[in-house]
Amino acid sequence: MTESTHADDLRNRIEAVETASADTDRLLSVAVPATEPIGETLEAIEEDHAEASYLDTDETTQTHVREALDEVKRLLNDYDETPANGLVVYAGVVDGDLRTYVFDDPPESVTESVYERSNEFDASPLDATVAEAADAGTHGLLVVARESAVFGRYDAESVELVDEIESDVPSKQSATGRSEESFQDRSEERAGEFFDAVGDAAQRVFLPEADVAGETPDPDIDRLVVGGSEVMAEQFHDGDHLHERLEERVVGPFEVSYASEQGLRELVDAAENAEALDVTDARDTMDRFFGELDDGDEAVYGPNDTEEALEEGAVETLLVSDSLDPAEAQELSKRASETGADTITVPTGYDRGERFDEGFEGVGALLRYPVA
Repeated sequence: MTESTHADDLRNRIEAVETASADTDRLLSVAVPATEPIGETLEAIEEDHAEASYLDTDETTQTHVREALDEVKRLLNDYDETPANGLVVYAGVVDGDLRTYVFDDPPESVTESVYERSNEFDASPLDATVAEAADAGTHGLLVVARESAVFGRYDAESVELVDEIESDVPSKQSATGRSEESFQDRSEERAGEFFDAVGDAAQRVFLPEADVAGETPDPDIDRLVVGGSEVMAEQFHDGDHLHERLEERVVGPFEVSYASEQGLRELVDAAENAEALDVTDARDTMDRFFGELDDGDEAVYGPNDTEEALEEGAVETLLVSDSLDPAEAQELSKRASETGADTITVPTGYDRGERFDEGFEGVGALLRYPVA
C-alpha cells in the first residue's frame, strides 16, 4: 500500500468512526495507551459481558452490547502486548450491521485510556491522529495577478480558497495623459508594495504564530505552490517577499490566468502536470481507469458490478469517491483489503473526479483480470 493510499484509508476509517451513531447506547469505544497492558481492559470487558443480560434496557440492545463486547474481546486477544503507539478499537451494531474499526498503528501516540458505551463512538483518542491525517500532504497555493492575489490549500482531495487580497497596481490604461517613465515608476512602486502585502498575507495564512521564545515554527504545509500571470508571478517569485520558512518550500511559478478559485485549480493542474507534487495517485489511477473504460476490459464501475468483482477477488484497486458515505466507503475498503486490493479515494474537486462521482455513483475498480 502506498503512503497516500494508507493516508486515504486512515481518513476514511476515522470519518466512519466520527459519523457512526445508534439509537441506543450499544457502541463500544476502547483506547489503550502504549504504557498500559491490554489485560486490564480485557478483564473489564469480561465482567461487563457477564452482566450484559441485566442491563436496564431492551433485549435487542442487550444482544447488540454482547456482540460488541465479544468482538472487542476477540480483537484484543490478537495482541500479545500493547502496540508501540497504543491501540484504539471500536465495535457496535450500526444500521443492523456489526461494524469494527481498529487503529493499532496510529501516527501519533494514544495518550488517554477509554472504555465506554454510548450511542456514538468516542473519537477523542484519535484527535492527534486526526490532526496528523489532516496535515499530511497539504500544500499551500498562491496565485498572484495584477488585480489581486488568492491563497488556498490542496490536500490531494480538494482545493480550498482560504483568503484573498486586492491590488492597486495601476493598469496600462492608467498611463493615459502621463509620461511613460512616470507611469512605469509608479507601477513598479505599487507592485513592490503589493508583493510585500502578499508576502505578509502568506505568512499569516501558512505560518503558525511565533512561540514564546520568538521562534517561528515550521509551516503547516509541505510546499507552497506559486503561480499567476506570467509577468506578475515571475516578478513576485524573483523578489524577496516571502518569509524564509515559506521561501524554502516554494515550487513554481506556474502560469495561471486568474486569481480566483478556478485559478487555484488551474495551479494544481499545472503543478501536477509538471510532477511537482507527490499527490498524484488518485489522478494517475483515474487516468488508467478511464483508459480501460475507453479501450480495455479490466475496469468496472457502479456499486453492483464493483461488488461482484470484489466477491470474485478480481479487484486490484478499488476506487471510491470522497462524497461516498464514510461507513459505506469503509466497508468496501475492508472487503478490498481482505483480497489484497488497495483503495484509492477519488477527489471530486476536479473534472474527472466529478465525472466519476456523478456518472458511476462514486464506485469503481481496476481489475487483476477481466470478469464476465
